[in-house]
Amino acid sequence: MPEKAKCVASASLIVLGLAAGHLAAQNLVIINAHIVDGNGGVIQRGSVVVRDGRIVSVSGGTVNAAGARTIDAKGMTVMPGFIDDHRHVIADSFPPPNPVQWMKDKAAPRMQEFLDAGFTTVQSCGDPVEQIVQLQRRLNSGDVKGPRLFTAAFVQLSRPSGGGAPGPMTVDPARIDNARPPHRPTQAAAAIPDEETRAAVRELKRAGIDDVKAALVVSPGGPEKHTLTVVVDEAKKVGLPVITHAVTVEDMFAAIDAGVTILAHTPHIGQLDQAGARKVAASKIPMMSTLGIFAPTFSESNERIRERTGLDNIPRFRDLDPFPWDTVESAGQGPVNARLLWEAGVVYGYGTDTTFLPKDSLAQELKPLHLMFSNKDVVKIMTANAAAVIGHAKDLGTLESGKQADIVMLDGDPLADIQSVLNVRMVIKGGNIVVDHRALR
Repeated sequence: MPEKAKCVASASLIVLGLAAGHLAAQNLVIINAHIVDGNGGVIQRGSVVVRDGRIVSVSGGTVNAAGARTIDAKGMTVMPGFIDDHRHVIADSFPPPNPVQWMKDKAAPRMQEFLDAGFTTVQSCGDPVEQIVQLQRRLNSGDVKGPRLFTAAFVQLSRPSGGGAPGPMTVDPARIDNARPPHRPTQAAAAIPDEETRAAVRELKRAGIDDVKAALVVSPGGPEKHTLTVVVDEAKKVGLPVITHAVTVEDMFAAIDAGVTILAHTPHIGQLDQAGARKVAASKIPMMSTLGIFAPTFSESNERIRERTGLDNIPRFRDLDPFPWDTVESAGQGPVNARLLWEAGVVYGYGTDTTFLPKDSLAQELKPLHLMFSNKDVVKIMTANAAAVIGHAKDLGTLESGKQADIVMLDGDPLADIQSVLNVRMVIKGGNIVVDHRALR
C-alpha cells in the first residue's frame, strides 16, 4: 500500500471496527465456490471459513467448520465486497435534496441499494457534514442497514473570484466545470489566510469527519496550491488524509507537488504522456477512477432516468439532463490517461462520483474501465486497489485470512465476463449475511 494512503485518522480505524461489530457476526463456511480473491488468485472449487466477522481461511476443496452455518455456493463466484471510493451519498441529485429530509425519508432505502449492488464499503467524498457523520453513526450502530461508510468534507482553497466558477449547486458542477475552458479562471483568485484554513481542517476533525477534501483549480498567480500545502500540513497534524479533486493534468501535478494523500479523479482534461505518468507513479499517490461521468448514460440501464424522463435511448449526463457534448472529449482522454497511469504503476481504485443507483453507476463505470482494462484488472480495481486507495487495505479488499469478512457471491465469472459483477446473489458484510437473492439465480 502506498505510504501516503496509510494516513488514516484513528477515528476511521475505530469506525471500521464498529461497522463490523454492531451485529453479532455469524460463523460461516462457504463451500463449492469459484473463488476470486481480489489479488489475482483464483480457486476453481474452494471454501471460505468465517469466524467472528473475520476470514479464517480460504482454501481449495471442502472444509468443515464446527458450529458454522454452511452456505453452498453451487459453483457461483465468491469475491471481496465491492468498494466505491467516491460517492456523494446524500447529495444524490441536482439540485441536492434537503439533507435533513433525506436522512428521514431516504437514508435506509439508499443504503440498502448499495448492499443489493454488492457494495460493502463506500467513501463519501463531500456531503453535508452534520448529516453524513450522523449517517455513519447510524450505520455503525445498526440503526440503518448498509455498507461501511467513510466520510470526507471540503476545505476551500481560495475565495470565489476571477473566472467562471458556478454559483449555488442548482446544476451538476461537472456540467459547468470551472477547470475546463472557457470557465477556467483567467485571473488570480483571492487568498484565504493560512490560519483560517488550518482552523477549517481542525473543525472537520472535531466534527468527526474521516478525510479532508479539496477541489484544486489553479488560477493564474493564485493562492490555491499554497493553500493546499497548508491543508496537507494541518491535516497531517490532526491525522486526516487529504483527498484532492484535480481533473486537469495541470491541476493534478499541482496537487502532487502539494503532497496530497489521494487523487479523487483520473485527469480527464488534457493528455498525459508516459513521462508524466511515471512522475505520478513516483509520487506514490493513489488515484480513484471516476471515468464514467463523461460517458453518455442511456435510459435502458438507469432506473432513475426512466422515472424522471420516461424517455428511451436519449444520451444523458450524470444529472440525467441532456448530455453536454462539449465535455465528451473527457470520455476519451480519461481512459487513455488511466491506462498510462496503470502501466506506470499508479495504485488505481474504483470510484464513480455519480448520483445513480449503485448498480447503475457500476454498469456505467464499467464502460470506460472495460475499454482499457482486462477483466482481471477491473476486479482488482474494484476490490484490493479500492481498499488501498482509501487506506484500508489492512482490513478490506481481498479474501484472505485476517481480513474483514466482506464477501459477494455472483452468478457468473467476472474473469470471463466482467458484466457478471452486476449479478449479485448474496452479500456478507463483517460476517453477517445482509443480502440473499440466491433464488434469483
